Amino acid sequence: MTSIRTLSELDGERHANVFPDAEPKTIRLTLDAGEAVAPHTHPGREIVFYLVEGQVELRLDDETHELAAGDVARFDGEREVAPRAIEASTALIVLAARADD
Repeated sequence: MTSIRTLSELDGERHANVFPDAEPKTIRLTLDAGEAVAPHTHPGREIVFYLVEGQVELRLDDETHELAAGDVARFDGEREVAPRAIEASTALIVLAARADD
């Protein structure tokens, strides 16, 4: 089965689950300029963070990366992540279950 959504359908929700109850978990995150998400982890997940629009400072543990629209970051969900919007931003975040080794 194919599921298609537009990101604008999710307006009004800061953390919008694009495909509820489906894997991989896919979130549309919107942040106003200066707004941040508190540091947190996603154990057992691999994360892909695609910045659709805006500019974000992405803190991963003790590293900080500046992302611009179109940038994609991939990292282990065990890392402590804390995005902060430098300007109004929208990101699409995919949290995939880590494959068993």
